[in-house]
Amino acid sequence: MKEIIYLKDMYQDNYYPTFLVDKIKVLLEGGVHYLEQGSRSLEEIQAKFDQITLAINDLEDEFYEHNSELETVARDSIAETVIEILQAYNIELDVEDALREREW
Repeated sequence: MKEIIYLKDMYQDNYYPTFLVDKIKVLLEGGVHYLEQGSRSLEEIQAKFDQITLAINDLEDEFYEHNSELETVARDSIAETVIEILQAYNIELDVEDALREREW
């Protein structure tokens, strides 16, 4: 399996505090850990990504407090990471569906 590169563009941009990007990475790694536990239905996988997305939504205020926000680069970086995860595990789920709960 190919190595997943988490949030590459966010880590390369000083606009995003590293400790906050790390929090998103931990959430996404939790999704990977969930997928590694065994076979899951698409509904279960969608529910897990909804949970992850809602948790990322909850970080928005913290980004604002540190003069940052989840805007275009962040949206794209998160989506690219989710696409990598879905492809790595051969999951037939569209990234727009996987992130359907996003507020960013």
